[in-house]
Amino acid sequence: MGFIVYFMSKVAKIRRLKYINVLLQPKGNTMHPMLNIAVRAARNAGKILLRASEDLSKVEVQQKGANDLVTNIDKEAEAVIRDTILQSYPTHSIVGEELGEHKGKDDDYQWIVDPIDGTTNFIKGIPHYAVSIALKVKGRLDQAVIYDPIRGELFTASRGQGTQLNSKRLRVSKTTVLAGTVLATGFPFKNKNHMDAYTEAFKALFVHTADIRRAGCSALDMAYVAAGRVDGFFEIGLKPWNSAAGELMVKEAGGMVVDFAGGNNYNHSGNIICGSPKLTQAIIREIRPVLTESLLR
Repeated sequence: MGFIVYFMSKVAKIRRLKYINVLLQPKGNTMHPMLNIAVRAARNAGKILLRASEDLSKVEVQQKGANDLVTNIDKEAEAVIRDTILQSYPTHSIVGEELGEHKGKDDDYQWIVDPIDGTTNFIKGIPHYAVSIALKVKGRLDQAVIYDPIRGELFTASRGQGTQLNSKRLRVSKTTVLAGTVLATGFPFKNKNHMDAYTEAFKALFVHTADIRRAGCSALDMAYVAAGRVDGFFEIGLKPWNSAAGELMVKEAGGMVVDFAGGNNYNHSGNIICGSPKLTQAIIREIRPVLTESLLR
């Protein structure tokens, strides 16, 4: 009898401990249902990219604009993302880089999709590109996924819940000054009329930094800022599908996202600076004097 009482007391204690552990688990560990769908969509698209990357000779490439390429894989991946989202949320709207806008009945929910951010890298067999998916709820960024299928890295963010990489919480670099920093950037290959101003901005920053990287995938550049892998990022002429997911990730990781004048017009201008708040302000101070008026709007 004594053994039974002892055994039952141990069972009760284990149950209490399990219950306490459940209570103590961070709420952020529970993935938002819509983020879960975004992750599923990104992984489904990633499978298409990986399969296609095994034989790039079969990839069909078209030029949709000056220095702007698209492939049949971009379109196939975006179609899979749309199908995955609409299976769960058939009334939602979707804006994608390749397939345009799907106007849903519920305008409060808008998904912003780039099936391959870094298409040129993908075409050339350079293993640095990503799937980028963001969700706006009533005009406000709410969920975000950036998936690197080559490295198997899944960056996620939920408004008010922080940014994670493969379930590990991320924070931007603590760096507050330019000295010793590593920045990321992208050349204005679609806006070569800004090349002189961009070059001057690059020089103004380069003399202060340890180095500046240009890897050809703005989504991963911004995810890397959120992860503290690079200290800051600046680029001219991005589209919402290039930057929406990264914007939420940087902000949820404690960073700042602004336009070249330090304002919030980056979704219209496409001109973006991000990093820790103090470093972002330091970047603005260095480049603002050399920029043209059109880049400061």
